Amino acid sequence: MIDFHRDHANLVNVALLVFVLLSTLIAVVPADTMQHNEPLPGMPVMTEAERRGLAIYISEGCVACHTQQVRNIEMDRVWGSRPSIPSDYHYSKQRMNVWQQSPSLLGSERTGPDLTSIGQRQPGEQWHLLHLYDPRMLVKGSIMPRYGWLFEEVDPAAAIGQVLVPVPADRLKDPRNKLIATQAGNDLVAYLISLKQAPLPEGTAPAVFLSSPGANGEAVALTAPDALPDGGAIFAQTCSACHQADAKGLAGAFPPLTGSTIVNDEDPTQMITIVLSGYDARAEFGVMPAQAEMLTDAQIAAVVNHVRSSFGNNAPATTADAVKAVRSTVAPTTALQP
Repeated sequence: MIDFHRDHANLVNVALLVFVLLSTLIAVVPADTMQHNEPLPGMPVMTEAERRGLAIYISEGCVACHTQQVRNIEMDRVWGSRPSIPSDYHYSKQRMNVWQQSPSLLGSERTGPDLTSIGQRQPGEQWHLLHLYDPRMLVKGSIMPRYGWLFEEVDPAAAIGQVLVPVPADRLKDPRNKLIATQAGNDLVAYLISLKQAPLPEGTAPAVFLSSPGANGEAVALTAPDALPDGGAIFAQTCSACHQADAKGLAGAFPPLTGSTIVNDEDPTQMITIVLSGYDARAEFGVMPAQAEMLTDAQIAAVVNHVRSSFGNNAPATTADAVKAVRSTVAPTTALQP
């Protein structure tokens, strides 16, 4: 029998052994298990630009204000289609070298929104560039700092072949110049756009968000089965970031929707086509990304109706069937389930 009161050497040895065992069981084994998670089948391998962007995301301390984790609670549904799982972090958690492990990107504070699926919610490259250059140009109350050092103001000749940032001329030191992103800025945006939840493999039980039951223990029906979703909510979540909450757009960057001839056209086909396929026909504005893979037919019909009947606009409503018909001609492979 060891007398720990007298045998201090064995006391230290036993304490050390317990510490090592507990550390192995609580920290080392779980961490090693996490290292061997396989990526989901639909998860693309990160490109070199995205990896460089990940390094910039880490070095700029973005994780201090943004999370990348969708919890299995109802309030997190806005950030992703399902709760996050370890495989979602397969590529971002790979070792940097023999001695270094890449930092965890889960985060613990949402001073800014969660970025788990920001590449799906906001796929527009120019929007991200403009947001990094001056967040308050797009989100009036944003407290996110400017990342002006990721951009350069150059003369038009030097901007040929570069990705232009759609900044109003009065925001530049010389109105004749153009604003372009540095390599670091383009890499960071490439990483942000790559943040998309990969679909779970077929046959996998769908993850559910925990929610409060209704009075009878059943889920509460919010709308009639044949009713369209809330177009105003879809506009606020998907469209207002560029076109602004009042639909007046941003001069030199994103066009206004209020008073638009396309929006107020009796025939909604062109507007539906733009929403589905994107729009890059006006050089004075940034490129609008396609929403065919983002929104269902019912969601597009709802947001189109909202815009065509709000902000001073007055045009006839459309239907999900009409959107489906247009989708079959412009984006036949991108139909989503309602």
